[in-house]
Parts: sequence; structure tokens; C-alpha cells
Amino acid sequence: MKNITSVLLISTLAATTACTTMKTTENSTTEMPAPGANLAGNPFMKKSALQYQAPEFDKIKDEHFKPAFDYGMKVQIAEINQIANNPAAPTFENTIIPLENSGEVLKRAQLVFYNLTGSNTNPTLQKLEEEYAPIFSALSDKILLNEKLYARIKAIKTENLGSEEKRVLDLYMTNFEIAGANLSPENKAKVKKINEELATLSTQFSSKLLDARKNGALWITDVKELDGLSADEIAAAAADAKSAGKDGYLLTLQNTTQQPLLQNLKNRATREKLFKASWYRAEKGNADDTRNILEREAKLRMEKGHLMGKKSFAEWKLQDQMAKTPENAMNLLARLATPAVATAKRESDEIQKLIDQQKGGFTVEPWDWNFYAEQVRKAKYDLDENQIKPYFEVRAVLEKGVFFAAEKFYGITFKERNDLPVYHPDVKAYEVFDRDGKSLAIYYLDFYTRDNKNGGAWMSNFVEQSHLLNQKPVIVNVFNFQKPAEGKPSLISYDDVTTMFHEFGHTLHGLFADQKYISISGTNVPRDFVEFPSQINEFFALEPSVLKNYAIHYQTKQPMPQALVDKIKKASTFNQGYSTTELVSAATLDMNWHSVTDASQFKPTLEFEKDVLAKYGFNLKEVPPRYHTPYFAHIWGGGYSAGYYAYMWSDMLNADAWDWITTHGGMTRENGDRFRKYILSVGNSMDLNEAFKNFTGRNPDLKPLLRSKGFISQNSGTVELKIADNTIEQKDLKKK
Repeated sequence: MKNITSVLLISTLAATTACTTMKTTENSTTEMPAPGANLAGNPFMKKSALQYQAPEFDKIKDEHFKPAFDYGMKVQIAEINQIANNPAAPTFENTIIPLENSGEVLKRAQLVFYNLTGSNTNPTLQKLEEEYAPIFSALSDKILLNEKLYARIKAIKTENLGSEEKRVLDLYMTNFEIAGANLSPENKAKVKKINEELATLSTQFSSKLLDARKNGALWITDVKELDGLSADEIAAAAADAKSAGKDGYLLTLQNTTQQPLLQNLKNRATREKLFKASWYRAEKGNADDTRNILEREAKLRMEKGHLMGKKSFAEWKLQDQMAKTPENAMNLLARLATPAVATAKRESDEIQKLIDQQKGGFTVEPWDWNFYAEQVRKAKYDLDENQIKPYFEVRAVLEKGVFFAAEKFYGITFKERNDLPVYHPDVKAYEVFDRDGKSLAIYYLDFYTRDNKNGGAWMSNFVEQSHLLNQKPVIVNVFNFQKPAEGKPSLISYDDVTTMFHEFGHTLHGLFADQKYISISGTNVPRDFVEFPSQINEFFALEPSVLKNYAIHYQTKQPMPQALVDKIKKASTFNQGYSTTELVSAATLDMNWHSVTDASQFKPTLEFEKDVLAKYGFNLKEVPPRYHTPYFAHIWGGGYSAGYYAYMWSDMLNADAWDWITTHGGMTRENGDRFRKYILSVGNSMDLNEAFKNFTGRNPDLKPLLRSKGFISQNSGTVELKIADNTIEQKDLKKK
């Protein structure tokens, strides 16, 4: 996942949530404020002296953020007023470039702050996050709803502007208008009020969910209940319990509905308790319950969509995305849902048959799926997840897998940097070198789960690339792998391996940014494109030359046997009905929460979710959504509201692009250079539908995605996405 929460606050182009708690008016003084004595020694007041302005974590303290925020906002307000009140005729040079350069101190502090609140938070940072959410949004309103500023942008002549300048100007115009620059003063005031509340609610949701995840962990006192877990997994659970001040064993929760340990737990009662701990974590009627917050968010977002002249929030939100409309997004989801649910039903029947053969005496439930699916996989493909894990030691996967693939395909190399300060002892730092040997970026990794870290995995920037600002990228990938007990190897599942390749795909998108302006640099692209580079990078995990380089048994040091590799590949379409259904059902929930056109259509959270799933045919109780509404962090606490479909949209792009790569020679430097040139390096400097066509020579074809999931046969006809009218055309679909 690309972490876009901070981008919403930091980038004036993307800042579409806002409020009005700032008291400064548009006619405020343009005199630059002088820093107070409390800012002496504050590391955010000047560019970091470290390479590429990497954060000086050894100097940054919690108490530095608040004064940097306050001063940084005052400076940016003065800068905006100078631009808006400039008596000279508006030009790109005296309007847009100063906008791009504004708020330097504030951006520097925010980029570090929002990475820390996600990966290594504490009560002080949480309190600051909630306090400043509406204040930062007010600053965004001050920019995006500034009539004088908007008038200057509209008046800029495009003659003699370069292509990148024209794109930036167009995006500024679009984002000002999407934010409500054309609204009446009365409706602007209403939007500001809504944005103020939304900013606060989103932060409150994230804080509650972090507590719900921590407090929802399953406490086990009898080790017999953990039958099926490895000795290392049991030791890790004991260590987690000790850290929490408890005796026994603590099974911590990950962000998703299903939990990784469910596939190995033999005790059905323990499986049920762990699943329910996950499912009910945020709906217990206690301080961690998120339902009132998210219901209010949904209502306010609908009202905002109406004020913007749209039928729904989703219609407003998608207008600058590749999909363009909720109907196009839902069309894609429907095309995936029908074969996915049908396939999941067949998978369920297989699981039930196995349960009956074992005389289980029960009907398969969600907490049984992973446990028995693993057995079905073993029976069908003779593949045992526990056979695979010893070949996937986390540092080997990173350095001999992820890094090796990047070197082979793109020519970049990596060197560990132990001299750079980090924000937690588990964090590692690397310097990245380009194909010509020149230094390109600094890259951090944060592998292990902590109770003060948000769930999931993501990529963020500490510093964003910009030729204008002479900045090179400084990037972090954050994961939630289970930390091994002291002295034990860090072995991860194949799913975790693909997660590492996925997040590094986002990193590549940021590393290869080659833009003059931050607003269109790197991953500052539409949500339904941003997951494309990350998802295509997952394919390298099983590319033969890559796999044999990193899949090394941690004890014997022998490579994974070809027979086991073949089993993994043969099993690649296994459980695709389940995995696709859980994703599409979650995306459908998201789109329906944000497609409401009238308040009378809202219902209490659980009832609304139940009705939506039934309406769209997600009627298999054993296949729940990947995210249950009360803990759907992407859409209530993150930037993916009306945007979770983006994973599937991007998946269509990545499957088709990979199909092109494999039919044009596979993992060659020529193909890597082409993908870098036409996809990874363009940022948002052009129409991304055209960027895709420049790479493949065609509009996206849905067939490679359906084929890769085993939903259609190899000889199926074209399933093409027509970008021009944003409709998906289906021809000659032959299902298996």
C-alpha cells in the first residue's frame, strides 16, 4: 500500500480534506514571521545535513513537532498571501512555482511526523495528531479555497509553457475546482465545516482502531490450545504476552479479517476465538468501538459530495481517477465478482468434502477456511506452507530476492548504511545506486510488528524527489512481520514474500521519479494507478532466476528444490476464488458506503454491510470481506475512501503489462528500461491511460488478470478496457 494519508495533508494539490479553524484572513499581512526562541535547535527549521536530507532521527524529539507545525503554518500562510496579492500579472513563474516552494518547514516536519504516527507512535504523537488534523486541513482550505489565488491560476497563459508545466497547471486547476473553488461563499463555508469534522473523525478512527487491535489480541493460558503452531511461533506468542505484562501466550491481531496463524491452529475452539477476536475487535460497545465515528464520516462525505454538485461522495472523489466514475469502478468489480464467487463456492465444497471425510461433523466457517484450505492445497499440490517457510528468511528475501530482481531488471544496486540514524532499532537503512553507479536515494525498512504500529504494510517518503528543489528521494517501507524470538531466524510465509516485493514496487515508483515538480513526482498519481507498479513487482518473486537466488534454506543453505518450486507455481491459482472474493467484497462495501445519494439509505453499520453483501451476491458466510467495516482502516482512517477498488483496477493493469513483458522476452534489461521509462519515471506528468498505452501499445485487456486467477481458459477472447469511454467490453469469455 502506498501511504497517502500524509500526502493529503502535505501536498496542496492532493489536500482535498479541509476545515476552517484558522483565524487568518485572505488579506492577512504578507510579512514573513520571525522564528521564536523556542525554535532554536529545532531540527525541522533547516534542511537536514544528512545525505539527501534524510531525517536526523538522533536529534528529532516529540517536543519538536508542535513548534515546527505552528511556525511552519504561519510562514506558509504568509507565502500564500504574497502569491495571491502579487500585483504583477499572473505567470507560472510568479504563481505556481512559489506555490510548489511554499511551506518548506511544515512539509519537512509533517513528512516525518506522519511516518512516525503510523509506524512508531506514542500517546504524545497521538494527541498531536488529533489536535492538528483539523488545523492542517484548515491550512489546505486556506490554499484551495482562496479566491484570489484561484483567479491568478485561471489567468495564467499556457503559451510557451513546457509539457510538465502545462500538466502541473492543469492539475492545480482541477484540484482547486474539486476542492470547491467555484462554490458560492455560503457553500464554501459549509464545505469547510464538514472538512473540519471529517479531519478530526478520521484521526479519531485511526486512534481507536490502533487500540482495538492492541486490546483485541487473544490471550491464551494453556499451550495445548496452540497445538499446530511451530515452536518459534509459540515462543513469539510467549514473548508478546510477556511484553504485555501477562503470563501465557498472546496472539496479536493483524489488520485483516483472517489471521495468519489460523492455517496452522488445530484446536477449532482456538481458531474460532482468534477469528472472532479479529472480527469483533472494533464493535464491542466500548471505548474502541469505531461505528459511531464511521457512520458520521459516511454521512458527512455524502453531504460534501452534494455540496460539490455530485450525486454522491464517490462521484466527486473519482472524477480525477483513471476509472472516472463509480459506475466504471463497479463494472470492473462485477466482472471479477461473478467468477470469483463461483470459484469460491467450488473451493468451499472441496473444503466441506474434506471436513466430512475427516468426520468433522460441522459446516465450514470462516475460522476453518485457512486451516482446511491448507490441507486441500497439500492434497492437491502436495504443498505444505511449513515446507516453504524455511527457505524464506527475511533478510535473504530482501537482499537476494527483492534487491537482486531490481538489479537484474533495472540495474540498480544497494549498500547498507549503518551510519544513518533510525527511529527504531529494528529499522535498517540502505543507499541506492543507479545503473550508472551514481547515488540515487536513501531507503529504510521497518520489518516487525509492534503494538504502537498500524497494521498492514506501506511505503512512504521522508523526502520527495524534485529537480526544482534539488531533492532526491528518501523512502521507507514498513511491514508487520512477526518478530522472531531472540536468536531465532525471521522466517516468513510466501504471502509475506509477495508483500515485500509489492511494497518495494511502490519504492521503485518513488526511486525512479524524474520530475521537476513535487506535485506530479513519483507516487503522486491517482489511487487506481499507484498500486500498478507495486503489484507488477510481485511477479518477480517467482521469476526463476530470482527465486533460486533467494529461496535458500536457512539451515542447510541449499536452494529450494525444483520440485517444490513447481508445486508453488502449480498452486498459484489455488484459493483465488476466496482471495479475490474477499478483496472485491471489501471494495464493494467501500463503494456502496460512499455511493449513498440520500441520508435515508444509511443504516447501522452491521446492517448496512449485511445488506450490501447480499445485494451483490456475496452470500458465502465462510468467505468474509478482507476488511469488516468497523476496522476498514483504508477508507475511514486512510486516503482510500471510494478508492479501495483501485487495487483491482491496478491488478488489471499489472496483469496485462506482465503479459506484455513475458511475451517480449521476460526479465531483460531492455524491458526493465522500457517499464522505467514509460511507467515508473513519468509520475503524473501525463495522462496515465496514455502512459499505459505507450508501454503496451494497447488499452488494458482484462483477460490476463482473469486467466492468471484461473477464472477463464487459456483460449478466451479479448476482454478490453476502452479508456476513451471508460467502459469494459467483454467478448467471448469462456469460463473453466
